[in-house]
Amino acid sequence: MSILYASNSNEINDRERRNMNRSRKIASDGMVLLANDGILPLSPLSKPLALFGSGARRTVKGGTGSGDVNSRTVYNVEQGLEDAGFTIGTKAWLNQFDSDCNDALNAFGKHFQETVQEKGWAGVNEALINPYRDPVVPDISKKDLEGTDSYCAIYVIGRTSGEGSDRKLSGGDYQLSEKEISNLLFLTEHFEHTIVVINAGGVIDTKFLRAQKGISAILLMSQPGCVGGLALADVLTGKVTPSGHLTTTWANNYEDYPSFDTFSYQNGDVNDEYYSEGIFVGYRYFDSFGKTPAYPFGFGLSYTDFSIVSKGCSLQGENVILTVTVKNIGNQYSGRETVQVYVTQPQGNLDKAYQVLAGFAKTKSLAPGQEATLEIIFSLRSLASYDEANAHYLLEAGNYYVRLGNYSRNTHIVAAIHVAETIITKQVANKVCKDSDFSTLKANESLFFTYSDEEAEKKSVPIIEVSSQLIPTETVSYESEATLFTTDKETFITLEDVLNYNASVEELTAQLTVEELASLVVGSARGGFAENSIIGAASSACPGAAGDTTSNLIESRGIINLSLADGPAGLRLSKSFVADKDHNIIPGLGESSMGNLPQLLGMPIPERPEDAMDYYQYCTAIPIATLLAQTWDMSLLEEAGDIVGEEMEEFGITLWLAPGMNIHRNPLCGRNFEYYSEDPLISGLCAAADTLGVQAHKGCSTTIKHFALNNQEDNRTHSNSHCSERALREIYLKGFEIAIKIANPKSLMTSYNLVNGIHAANNKELLTDILRQEWNFQGLVMTDWGTTDQPDASFKYGSSSPSLCIKAGNDLIMPGSQNDVDTIINAIGKELTFVDLQTCANRVLSLVVFHQKK
Repeated sequence: MSILYASNSNEINDRERRNMNRSRKIASDGMVLLANDGILPLSPLSKPLALFGSGARRTVKGGTGSGDVNSRTVYNVEQGLEDAGFTIGTKAWLNQFDSDCNDALNAFGKHFQETVQEKGWAGVNEALINPYRDPVVPDISKKDLEGTDSYCAIYVIGRTSGEGSDRKLSGGDYQLSEKEISNLLFLTEHFEHTIVVINAGGVIDTKFLRAQKGISAILLMSQPGCVGGLALADVLTGKVTPSGHLTTTWANNYEDYPSFDTFSYQNGDVNDEYYSEGIFVGYRYFDSFGKTPAYPFGFGLSYTDFSIVSKGCSLQGENVILTVTVKNIGNQYSGRETVQVYVTQPQGNLDKAYQVLAGFAKTKSLAPGQEATLEIIFSLRSLASYDEANAHYLLEAGNYYVRLGNYSRNTHIVAAIHVAETIITKQVANKVCKDSDFSTLKANESLFFTYSDEEAEKKSVPIIEVSSQLIPTETVSYESEATLFTTDKETFITLEDVLNYNASVEELTAQLTVEELASLVVGSARGGFAENSIIGAASSACPGAAGDTTSNLIESRGIINLSLADGPAGLRLSKSFVADKDHNIIPGLGESSMGNLPQLLGMPIPERPEDAMDYYQYCTAIPIATLLAQTWDMSLLEEAGDIVGEEMEEFGITLWLAPGMNIHRNPLCGRNFEYYSEDPLISGLCAAADTLGVQAHKGCSTTIKHFALNNQEDNRTHSNSHCSERALREIYLKGFEIAIKIANPKSLMTSYNLVNGIHAANNKELLTDILRQEWNFQGLVMTDWGTTDQPDASFKYGSSSPSLCIKAGNDLIMPGSQNDVDTIINAIGKELTFVDLQTCANRVLSLVVFHQKK
C-alpha cells in the first residue's frame, strides 16, 4: 500500500489562499517600472477601460516545459483590473482573440497528435523544438473603442518561451510584431495616454515603445505566477509602489549584445558555442565597450523619489562595510529603494570590466520624509580575478573604487580601497581548460562608461589601505582517489539499522553488492528515455513528479525512495489523480501533468474501479526566477522558497529540481525565465535564499542547476560550450559557489551540454575537483533527465556515458534505465572501479538518511 499525501477534497484550502496572497506580494515587488510620465498610478476612470494585447486575458504566468506549474487557477490582467474596480470596455476584442487562439491551439493539437502517433517520443521532442505560439493579435478598430474612456488604454504584450527551444529574433517574440506596432499606433492616436505592460519572461526590443509619442508608461510585469493579474493591478493603481529593478541589461538593439551573431542558431551552428566575450557579459560588456543600453542593469523607477547618502566606508577584517542612509524625499507615496554597490577594479596584467556588482540592500517601505540606515557588507576576496596563467585568484595592486547608487549607470564613487601589493587569495589548479583555440575580448579603457564628475570623485574620496598580510592565501589540495568502504559487521544491515544508530551509512554501503549499488545510483525508471518525458514525469510515488530514486531495495534493505519534482516556479505535479482503496495509483486517470500525452502515445486509458477515489494536489505557481531576482529582496526569495517547501512537505516531495542558476548570457535563450540574472552575485544570493526557504522544512531540499554553461536550448543535449577557465570561474560557476557556501543545498543537477569537449555529466574536473574539493560541496550530484539516453547518431557530439557519470562523481542518473544499470555493472574493472560506484551510492544513501532523520 502506497502512502498518499494528496487530499480527497477539491475545495480550495487555507494553504492555497495563504500562499497565493504571499505570491501576490512577491510578484508586485518584482515588477519593474521602466517609464512613466505621471499617468501611473492610475486613478479611477469615469468610463470603461480599454484593454488590449495578447497578454490581457491570456496572461502568461510562466514559461513552458519543466518550469511550468499546474496551479488551480491563473488570475489574468483582465480579472485583476476588474477586481480592482475597473470595468473593461473591450470584451469583444478580447473574445475575438480568445477565439483565434482556441482555433490555433486546436490546429496545433491535431498536428501534435498526428506527429506523436507517427513518431512516438521523437514527435514529443519535435514539439518541444517547435512549441505552440499564439496567433497574431487582431486589428483594433474604432468600433472596439466605443464606450471606453478616452483618457487611457492599456496594452499588454505577452511572450512565452520554454525548455527545448531558443527564442526567435522576429516579430511576436524578441521583436514587436507588425500588428502590435500598428495597434499601438492606433491607440496613441485615439487616447491621451497608452500604458504598455510587458508580460514576458525576458528582454524584448523596446525601441518603438520608447520612441512613440503617446506611450506614457511602460511596466515590466514579467511572468508573475498564478495571481499575476491581481499583483499587476496593485502596482497600476498605487496600492503597491513599484520597487523592482532589472537584473538583466535591456539593449537598444539586439546587435549590442556581444554574442548577437554567434549565439545558438544565429550563425547556423548549434553544435559549438564559443564564449568569445569572456568575462564581459551583460553590464560588464555594455559599461566597458561603449554601449548605451535602453535600460541599464539594476534600473527601476518608483512613484516617489529617494536620496541615497554614504555615511562611511570601513574595513573590518577582510570585509568592507558601507553605511548608507536612504530617505523618501517624495511628498505623496510610500516606497522601497534598492541600494546597489559596485566596485571598479584596477587594470593590471588582467583585463577588468568597468565595474562589478559587489553588494546591495533594500529598504523597508518608507513613508514620505522617512529615513532608513542600511549596512552593505562584502568581502575583499569576492573582488579577486582569476589568473589562468598561474591558476590562482588575485587582487591586483591598485585602487578599488567603491560606487554607490540605485542602478549601474547611476552611481558615484564614495571610497577607494588601496591594495599596495598584489595579493594571491586562492591557489588552485586549472581544471577546465579550453579544448580549442579562440580569442576573447580584451578591455579598452577608452571605451569605458564615464560621467562628468568621475575623475574628481576619484581624487576626493577617502582611501582605505589594505596590506598584503590582511588576506592569507588559501591553497587547495586535490585529494587522490576515494578509499574502499568496508565493515566487520556480519549481520545483514538495513536502513533501519542506520536510522537507529546500530550501523553507519558507510557500513551499509560496504555491504551492498555491485548489483545493489548500481541500482541505487540509477533512478527508478527502467524503460529508458523512450518511455519518459524529457520534461519529467517518471514518478510512481507522486503523480506528475519528475521521478524517484530506486524502489528496488525497499523490501531487502528498507531503503526507501526519494521523490523529485520540477520547478523553479513552484512544484510541477498533476492537479489530480485516481487511486484504488489500497492507495495504488491508477496511471492514466486524473489530470496528468503531461495532459493527454500518454493517450497520444498509445497508452490505454484504464477502467476506473468502483472503489477508486480522486485525489488533488494543487500547487502555487510563484513568479518566475527572473521576477524573484528583480525584487532584490532576499527575504522575499526565502519566502518564495518557504512556499515551495511547505507544499513539498504536504505532498511528500523530497527534492525540488530548482533553482535554476544559469546566466542570462544572451536574451534569446529560451529558458532565461528560469534563471535569475546576468550577474553571478545576485544569482548566487537568490539561489541561496530560495534554498534556505525550502530547506527550513522537514525532509525538503533543493537541487541547484544546470551545472554548467547551459545557456542555449537549441541542441542543448549535444552542444559543446567552449569557454575560458577565467570566464567559467568568474561568471558561470561563481553563483553556484556562492549558493553552496551560504545555503548548503543538498543536491545539484548537471547540464546536458559538453563543457570544453567533455559532457558536463562526465566531467570529473567540474564535479569532483572544483565542486567538492575547492568548494567543499557535500551533497548529491544528479544528471538532467535522459542525459545518458539521448539519440546521438546524427549529432556531432554523442551522449554522455552512464559509467563515466559515476567515474566523474555524478551520483544519480535520472530518471534511469535498465541500460544505465547494465552499463555500470559491466564497466566495473574497466573504466570504472568498485570504489567509484561505492562512493556515489554512499552519497545517495546519505541523502536518504538525511531526509529520514531530519
